Amino acid sequence: MKVVLFCGGMGMRLREYSENIPKPMVPIGLRPIIWNIMKYYAHYGHKDFILCLGHKADVIKDYFIHYDETISNNFILKRGGKNIKLLSKDIDDWSITFVDTGLNSNIGQRLMAVKEFLEGEEMFLANYSDGLSDLNLNRMISWFKAQKNKVASFVAYQPTQSFHVVSRNEDGLVTDINHIGASGFYINTGYFILRKEIFNYMNHGDELVEEPFHRLIKKQKLVSYEHAGFWASMDTYKDKQKLDEAYAKGNPPWEVWHPDQNLGGKSMVG
Repeated sequence: MKVVLFCGGMGMRLREYSENIPKPMVPIGLRPIIWNIMKYYAHYGHKDFILCLGHKADVIKDYFIHYDETISNNFILKRGGKNIKLLSKDIDDWSITFVDTGLNSNIGQRLMAVKEFLEGEEMFLANYSDGLSDLNLNRMISWFKAQKNKVASFVAYQPTQSFHVVSRNEDGLVTDINHIGASGFYINTGYFILRKEIFNYMNHGDELVEEPFHRLIKKQKLVSYEHAGFWASMDTYKDKQKLDEAYAKGNPPWEVWHPDQNLGGKSMVG
């Protein structure tokens, strides 16, 4: 399946980096977060990528055009650097389509802009390109393929941050308060599987998870797949620090391409 990566946003909450480079190019360890996400999909055999570009698209293009395999692979150097023999490769068998989808476009508009590159695809994958996970993608795909009459799915995750969800009436009277982990709320992680019929539910200018997803909900054609393992977004500088810390400890959980990772997930209909 092809993988659509939405990587054209401004990343305003990560301004420490996004003023100079686009959010998908913010490094986690040796490589940018978009590489970590692409490496994740490639691990499961999905190596045909469509990048929906926007903000600082030239930086992303330049990175892959001048990609240096030696950064994250073992190699043998001879003749003072004139001869380099790679012992492994990252992106040698990847296909990457670069598409300018607009500087200020929303996710739905970016998806519509790459529709022509999805011709012939009965089903495809998509990602916000700002979160890392150890989700077992094969399990989710198998589950969704069995949902014959469903059009779209996303990974649902129960947040674990240390704050509380409050219910209140119009007078400000609190009617309930619970830690978010016990609230029963789930969030959309931005890991999608979509059938080609998604375009039948989209109009020009729609934001994907607003109008189209609500149309699907009315038709009972939207489902979610619960993941209780690792997932973390990189919305703020603090988020990046946490991912950096996980990487520095060694064997970070999102690097599922290493054989000793423990994967999981279960389905939810929503």
